[in-house]
Amino acid sequence: MKMSAAEISQVLKEGELEKRSDNLLQFWKRKTCVLTTDSLNIYADTQKRNRGKELKLQSIKKVDCVERTGKFVYFTIVTTDNKEIDFRCSGEENCWNAVITMALIDYQNRKAIQDFKTRQDNESASPGQQERRMARAP
Repeated sequence: MKMSAAEISQVLKEGELEKRSDNLLQFWKRKTCVLTTDSLNIYADTQKRNRGKELKLQSIKKVDCVERTGKFVYFTIVTTDNKEIDFRCSGEENCWNAVITMALIDYQNRKAIQDFKTRQDNESASPGQQERRMARAP
C-alpha cells in the first residue's frame, strides 16, 4: 500500500494542548500541537514552528488514563518504550485524546494492511514455498 505525500502529511487537528513538564515541579505548559496521519508535532510557540518535538504514531503504544474534571480532560500517551507523557485540554471543545486515539487506530490499521499485502506479495513471488506447504498438508 503506497501512500502519497499528501496522505502522509494530512493535518487531522491543530490547536493548543497543555503538556506537563518533566521537571520536579511538573508545571502545565501550553503547547501548539499539530496532529497528522503520521505524527503528533508539539511546538513551544505558535509563531516559531521550526523547533518542536515530533512524536511518531509508530512510537505510541496507547492513549491512557483519560479523566474528566470540571474544566479539563487529562490523558496520558504511553510510548513503545513505556514512557508516559501527560497532557490536558479544555473539556468543552477540544477532544484531543479521542482524535489522537482515532489517528493511532487508523495508523495501526494502515500498517497492518500494508504488512499483510507485503506478506502476500512475498508468498506469491516464491511459488516453491507454496508447493512445499501444500505437500505437507494432510
